[in-house]
Amino acid sequence: MVISIKNLTKTFKIKHKKEGLKASFFSLFKSHYKQLHAVNNISFNIKKGEIVGFIGPNGAGKSTTIKMMAGILFPTSGKISILNHNPQKERKKLSYKIGTVFGQKPQLWYHLPAIDTYNLFRRIFEIPEKEFKERLNRYIKLFEVEEIVHQPVRKLSLGQRMRCEMIASLLHNPQVLFLDEPTIGMDIIVKKKIRELIRKLNKEEKITIVLTSHDMEDVEQICKRLIIISKGKIVHDGSMKDIREKYLSKKRIVVILQDKVKEISLPGAELMYRGTYKHALEINTKETSLKESVKSIVSKYNVEDISVLDPPIEEIIEEIYQR
Repeated sequence: MVISIKNLTKTFKIKHKKEGLKASFFSLFKSHYKQLHAVNNISFNIKKGEIVGFIGPNGAGKSTTIKMMAGILFPTSGKISILNHNPQKERKKLSYKIGTVFGQKPQLWYHLPAIDTYNLFRRIFEIPEKEFKERLNRYIKLFEVEEIVHQPVRKLSLGQRMRCEMIASLLHNPQVLFLDEPTIGMDIIVKKKIRELIRKLNKEEKITIVLTSHDMEDVEQICKRLIIISKGKIVHDGSMKDIREKYLSKKRIVVILQDKVKEISLPGAELMYRGTYKHALEINTKETSLKESVKSIVSKYNVEDISVLDPPIEEIIEEIYQR
């Protein structure tokens, strides 16, 4: 296994103070603390070449877990093995084998061109000059940044900067790549490009990728496997297909009618949207037959078009969180 996590726990000691001036005064002499279990006894394994989505609501523990895997934080208990290294005891060795991209924490020097940061990284990671130039030229072409690597980073758009950030994380040929919100703030076209590049890197270089994102479209289009964490515990670990099959009991029927109707109704269905001609209904397939529902609509109304859709993946994930 490239990544092996066993019974991992991280507990923070948080100072707790009551309201009021009196409480503030007494806290100067005696402090009260409470235990916060950010990560609570989680275990999982990731194989070489996998792309895994590691997601959860804010405060779920995903960033804490990533930081422990990268060796930034020390666990309270449990075991971590990344490429057969203990991240806390062998952080320097591990840093040569992993790469990180944090959407909100840039690693490029803001006032200098990206190429200057790349040259600095060559020396930090002790990359042979010939290998460095070959890899740099390859990634510059792959990420289409030929015209911008010599411009100060502060003058780049967010999409341009993130492509340059990706290159910085790949120059030392990492075997594992941690991506934290790599498409945050980008427009649809740039997001699509970044997703394509991530899939291409995984396919061509067999890089193991762990992706955290609040953009469910990123997760659904990039990741084949999903680990969902909530309140410090893993609530689901499986494929995207497993999630849809396990939690998807609802279907949406979108119908466009040729005539205006005051109200569209269907036994066992909930009206989600009512327009002039277009309407949307939702049914629970465990209680109502999809086939009979479609048949009923077609027989009762003058239908121009009809389609059956799954609910958005975000709604499925939200349902899992709530459980």
